Amino acid sequence: MFDTYQFQKINTQNSSQMEKVRQFLLSMGLGIDADVEFFVIALNSNAIVGCAGLAGNTLKSIAVSPNFQGTGLSTQLLTEVVTHAYDMGRYNLFIYTKPDNYRMFHDAGFHQLTAVKDRVVLLENSKTRLQEHCEKLSSFAQPGEKIGSIVMNANPFTNGHRYLVQHASENCDWVHLFVVKEDRSFFSYLDRLNMIKAGVKEFNNVTVHAGSDYIISRATFPSYFLKDEGVINYCHTAVDLQIFRQYIAPALGITHRYVGTEPICKVTRFYNQQMHQWLSTPTIDSPKVTYVEIPRCEEEESPISASLVRKYLFENNWQAIEKIVPETTYAYLHQLFIEDTSAYHAKRKQAALRTAQAEQLSLS
Repeated sequence: MFDTYQFQKINTQNSSQMEKVRQFLLSMGLGIDADVEFFVIALNSNAIVGCAGLAGNTLKSIAVSPNFQGTGLSTQLLTEVVTHAYDMGRYNLFIYTKPDNYRMFHDAGFHQLTAVKDRVVLLENSKTRLQEHCEKLSSFAQPGEKIGSIVMNANPFTNGHRYLVQHASENCDWVHLFVVKEDRSFFSYLDRLNMIKAGVKEFNNVTVHAGSDYIISRATFPSYFLKDEGVINYCHTAVDLQIFRQYIAPALGITHRYVGTEPICKVTRFYNQQMHQWLSTPTIDSPKVTYVEIPRCEEEESPISASLVRKYLFENNWQAIEKIVPETTYAYLHQLFIEDTSAYHAKRKQAALRTAQAEQLSLS
């Protein structure tokens, strides 16, 4: 009976089928993250005996019933979900798992990137991909005693972002600016990248790096993309910051990392708080990176934020937007919305509707 399985793909939008998955995972002591797109389940006599989910390029909520562990089901289950990922063009895959499960996934072709002792291990399906990425980064290294770094999403790029870049530029020999790659924001990755490049063009000691899976991605820091649900995960911040300190920073000779104070988003604020610890703790065998936090840029005593720009955008308040974004961003936004056929018009209506519904609920 142990080698007879049926595999089925279940979209997480299918509420009736997902309830069975939820109950199975609950019995295994696991939950379901909001970003999981689908599950592959293994059925034996119409009962779920195993499942694995995919969120972006990260495998999550992998579980096999105790009676079926050691039968080869885990490997078959992984093969099924990996095949679906490949069919979707997702070839660089990651797994978060407990340290006890490391051997099983390693035997299936996944290799450890980093770990939080006794809590979690992050693996990917390559021995060399991170090393190769860092070798490419090293070609952008610049001389100097003080090499700064900034990681930003910039959804969109504001005067606050520019203020942070200017401060780092004035205080460092060189600054490496990394753009969050994930297309999970209101503005697409390409549009955010273009606005950042245009906004920092005047600084001659700043390199803008394209995003990667290794800095604030759904693989290294999934909590960031679940922050609307208020998800805060100590392990996620630890994994992301350890990779930065152990691999990214040495490749470019980075000595400092700059952030602005975060009065609005509690997930980002928690990440910033943890940054000081993980970039300086002596338990990591890599050079320390100095954490630098500067006060958030303000307009009329209110902190400038990308969320405020989006709020004004939903209200079609271009006069207010003009006060808190650089000229380059203002021109870019106008160009995005000038065409009636722009996909952003529909996104703006949907976002404005969600905001109005949330405000209504808070008043009820």
